[in-house]
Amino acid sequence: MPECLDDFIDESNPVRVIDVFVDALDLAELSFEGVAPAATGRPSYHPSVLLKLYIYGYLNRVQSSRRLEREAGRNVEAMWLLGRLTPDHKTIADFRKDNGLAQGMCTLRRTLP
Repeated sequence: MPECLDDFIDESNPVRVIDVFVDALDLAELSFEGVAPAATGRPSYHPSVLLKLYIYGYLNRVQSSRRLEREAGRNVEAMWLLGRLTPDHKTIADFRKDNGLAQGMCTLRRTLP
């Protein structure tokens, strides 16, 4: 039996590509909200975590914030991609709204086969 989530994710699994792709982006230069942590309050999810979830969702036809929340808690690929973090649907929806992802993801989706 595998000891960690990494053992469940094959080296050729597309989630590894998503992980490397998002980690290579300069999210501050791309004007993502929340790249620099706030001085006060509870720490928020880093935008890279939520962007990975959105890309994963769009590639797997999971677009609603509530379904993405559910996937983050039960899907091994999503758990691995997010480092077992489980953002709630409001956090996911706010990230999409605050960063204009709805239009960007629709454009990305049209370019994919």
